[in-house]
Amino acid sequence: MEITEHIDALRLQGTLLADAAERAGLDATVPPCPSWQVKDLLRHTGYIHRWAARHLTERPAQVLDGPSEAEILAGGAPDGELLSWFRAGHAALVQTLQDADPDLDCPAFMPAPSPLAFWARRQAHETAIHHADAQSAGAAVPVYAPGFAADGIDELIMGFGRRRKYQPAAGVDGGRLHVAAADTGDEWLIDAREGRMQPRRKDAEDPAEAGAITSACTVRGPAAAVYLHLWNRADAAQPGIAITGNADLLACWQSSVRVRWG
Repeated sequence: MEITEHIDALRLQGTLLADAAERAGLDATVPPCPSWQVKDLLRHTGYIHRWAARHLTERPAQVLDGPSEAEILAGGAPDGELLSWFRAGHAALVQTLQDADPDLDCPAFMPAPSPLAFWARRQAHETAIHHADAQSAGAAVPVYAPGFAADGIDELIMGFGRRRKYQPAAGVDGGRLHVAAADTGDEWLIDAREGRMQPRRKDAEDPAEAGAITSACTVRGPAAAVYLHLWNRADAAQPGIAITGNADLLACWQSSVRVRWG
């Protein structure tokens, strides 16, 4: 996806998140985040939007530290102004990304074609996943374009999945997790070797390498369903998801690659 497409997605997902939060009400619970109410979701995401924008406007030498999650949830705006505060921060982030010089130099915490490309993509998916949280407060499931959802799977696997902080416990050597988005044709392989999960995009000509794999698990389904499942926002019972093979490998991945603030 191009930077402009990620910015457009961020604009849409933030608007849908705010609308879903307004329908559910600030005191509604957020099932994927059991300790949260909708007001906490808005404060968290509203803070992240402002934090992300600071990297583009202030251009610090390194990724900015921030307060604890507890401090974030105690901040923001009063309840009566919270939705307006969220919408203002979201709109400011979209505008900041739109106005940014494509060649700007600022820190990022995962590889990307450019810092601007990183922040546009990261905030698009940060907001899209929290849109799912807002929808869950009203017992609804969001709809994502297949290409956008596949891009979010790729960010999780090829970005967060390579970071040392998300590596699983020892004892999974020799296994392979195969993730396939059936409607876009995108596929990924995550090999467990030498105590690390080693992800890569699957090429159409990728050899089977069956002799090197002691156990395997495949997750296949529509990109949007796989996106929500791997981001721990939906279980495998949703339509179209098929899991075959050693499900322990998937459980190991999902328990390890859980993206959290801080």
